[in-house]
Amino acid sequence: MKEVFDAVNGVFQFVVPIADFMWDFPTNFEWYAAIPILGKLSFAVVLLIGSGIFFTIKTGFIQVTHFKEGLRILTKQRAAAIGITPLAAFFLSSAMRVGPGNILGVTGAISVGGPGALFWMWVSAFFGMATAYMEATLAQIFKEKKGDEFVGGLPFYGKKIMGDRAWVGVALSSIFILYAMFCLPAQAFNVFSSVGSIAQVVTGTTYDRTSALYYLIAVVLVGGTGILAFGGIKKITKVTDKMVPIMAVIYCLTVVVIALLNFRTIPFFFGAVFKGAFTPEAVFGGFFGTALVQGVKRGLMSNEAGQGTITMSAAASNAEHPCEQGCVQSLGVFLDTIIICTLSGFIVVMAQLWNNPTVWEELHGQKLPLYLASITSLTPGTGADSFITLLVSLCYGLFAYTCVIGFIIFSEIAANRISKKKSFINFIRVLGALVFIPFGAVSVLAGLELDNLWYISDLGNIIIVYCNLPIMFFGAKYAFRATRHYKTKKGEPFTSEVVGISCDYWDERAKNLGKE
Repeated sequence: MKEVFDAVNGVFQFVVPIADFMWDFPTNFEWYAAIPILGKLSFAVVLLIGSGIFFTIKTGFIQVTHFKEGLRILTKQRAAAIGITPLAAFFLSSAMRVGPGNILGVTGAISVGGPGALFWMWVSAFFGMATAYMEATLAQIFKEKKGDEFVGGLPFYGKKIMGDRAWVGVALSSIFILYAMFCLPAQAFNVFSSVGSIAQVVTGTTYDRTSALYYLIAVVLVGGTGILAFGGIKKITKVTDKMVPIMAVIYCLTVVVIALLNFRTIPFFFGAVFKGAFTPEAVFGGFFGTALVQGVKRGLMSNEAGQGTITMSAAASNAEHPCEQGCVQSLGVFLDTIIICTLSGFIVVMAQLWNNPTVWEELHGQKLPLYLASITSLTPGTGADSFITLLVSLCYGLFAYTCVIGFIIFSEIAANRISKKKSFINFIRVLGALVFIPFGAVSVLAGLELDNLWYISDLGNIIIVYCNLPIMFFGAKYAFRATRHYKTKKGEPFTSEVVGISCDYWDERAKNLGKE
């Protein structure tokens, strides 16, 4: 078995330097790195944050002016005979956005850039909300009806915007599916880690990866994921509709309890974040660029605004206007970064473990252990530290599992751009639930880590960014026209005439409304 995994690692070894180069470009060139502040920001990060600023200005700060509108749409009771409701689409997108990165990414950003990284995370999220609005609106404009469902997203609007070329849609679908599949083993590993941590807290026993517990986890994970995957998007949304609110509420309440236990030091948290954003402490490098880079990069990677990876859920919604789901998806970034990432950051900043050189030296490079150690340090002598660790481990596992089912259903939606045949869709389901998930499980049971394989997801992610953002700029005029129509023509049906390009579903919908 070890030989097999070593061979897999060896095959993908070439990916590591390519992924690193593309994410760091052009900071890996001395002439660029020498530029103050900017030299610390890769082109991908500049492109993502720059796009957010541009879209914010062009839409008239849509994330602010239509924040309440997004909440209104979410809370409006409606049934969806075709597709899913905007609220269900919001939960489905949150299943992907709110993942282990909300704990690990934030912890890593603060451990490298200091508390100030959190401030720049907020900045990136604010502008990212506009980017999320744009890509969700495009996903809605160009969605297609398939039976009682809607399919769409990056592969669909990419095909339409780039001259209605079929090969563009197929290429984008293929890239996303490969990216999603190679993310599955890592998320499966996170599920194992969380359940193992929960079992350790409950029983006081540390379980080896070869124990019966881990085999049981593997069976339940593969079996449960397979059942959901073959149930289609409506069955999965029934799960995410319940799981996402539960995990978000449990996590938020847990951190609020910790905050109440340490209420006297809450002013320190805000002081450290705002001061550290511009003058970080020496232990974190002591210069402005470190906090900025870590905050922007980790914030964007957490909420995924601009990556096109959440657009499939936006297209699945039975919205009354394309911009409705844009407003809703903008709130998804707010929930992910402004709320959940902030709560994670609160734990790490309040614990101030960097003031304990012995502990910091040992843990600052280990994200989850550092986070759990921070919780323990904030709840000493309360008798609640074990229970709180249990709750956080539970949330971590739910974060990971919702990502698992999100990757599979999003791959299925994207696959419709290649072929809508049931046999092909079932092939994608089998590939995710019965090939890549078991592959990740077997690597855990074998006690091995496929470090090089995980770089495939990093490579896929950056490729998607470089595909999605140029397409968004080419198609931005359609989203801008839809936005003007949404703001000024309340109640008037949306049609192809509004944006100046054919939108078959919306024309059909307007025709049906006219007959009523």
